[in-house]
Amino acid sequence: MPTDGATADQAHAEDDLAVLWVPLRGVGPFATLKVERYVGAGAGAGSTAGVDADSAAEAVVKVTLNRPEVANAFNTQMGQDLLDLWTYLTEADHDVRCVVLTGAGESVFCAGADLKERNGMSVHQWQRQHELFERMACALTELPIPVIAAVNGHAYAGGFETALSCDFIYASRRARFALTEVTLGIMPGIGGTQNLPRAIGDRRAREILLTGAPISADRALAWGLVNDLFEPGEVLTHALDVARRIAGNAPLSVRQIKKSVRYGREMDLRTAFRFEVEAYNQLIQTEDRTEGILAFNERRKPVFKGR
Repeated sequence: MPTDGATADQAHAEDDLAVLWVPLRGVGPFATLKVERYVGAGAGAGSTAGVDADSAAEAVVKVTLNRPEVANAFNTQMGQDLLDLWTYLTEADHDVRCVVLTGAGESVFCAGADLKERNGMSVHQWQRQHELFERMACALTELPIPVIAAVNGHAYAGGFETALSCDFIYASRRARFALTEVTLGIMPGIGGTQNLPRAIGDRRAREILLTGAPISADRALAWGLVNDLFEPGEVLTHALDVARRIAGNAPLSVRQIKKSVRYGREMDLRTAFRFEVEAYNQLIQTEDRTEGILAFNERRKPVFKGR
């Protein structure tokens, strides 16, 4: 059964996938986030006993932006919490292979920065906070493991920029997307002017950036901004299912693919091809490559160890 306060989307996902959620050990707790490990129905409540540590299910972590009373807006604490989490997932010794990022509640993914907190900030305070948000965004962009955005509702300003920094996006049919900063006398500052044109092209991106007007989920799909749309109660379910599939693949291969796509797109084609070949060659000497070929020939599922 879902815990008290779980959203309909989260409850649907838990019922369909028959899972238990426990806090991710080794990091947190966080004041503004819920960071939970996906462990399956085999363990007792709150326990990971008896669960295969190498299973794809347990290698998935769900991160929930958890300030529903203010539309999951970023305050300074959430910026620090996210920076700490992305840093942990980059640097620490763990077995997490895929992350799903979503928002608490049923109608909003994230409204961007908390403007009530920002009201009355001095220039110095504003700049210090934004430097924190910049580090948070860079840490997400550089994260070596995949992050899927499960956009359960509206994604505005920094919330939209955060979704753009993820590897790909699934969204609710009711979601709307906007970069509203131009209506407030500022501009996107955590990747919006860079990631959006790369995702949907320069002219469409300029329309969104310069008007500040929201676009519908249907238009976001038609423009290639999101991968697919689902009914509100199905977004998280689908994202978690895809995350399990990714987590079942060879983790070193996944990391090298992310690196090749991330850096290769900044290079000319010939240089990018050579970069890809170098990334490929790093995998030939791994135990996972040997296991993958052996498992194929033995007609069984491979057991990848990440080495």
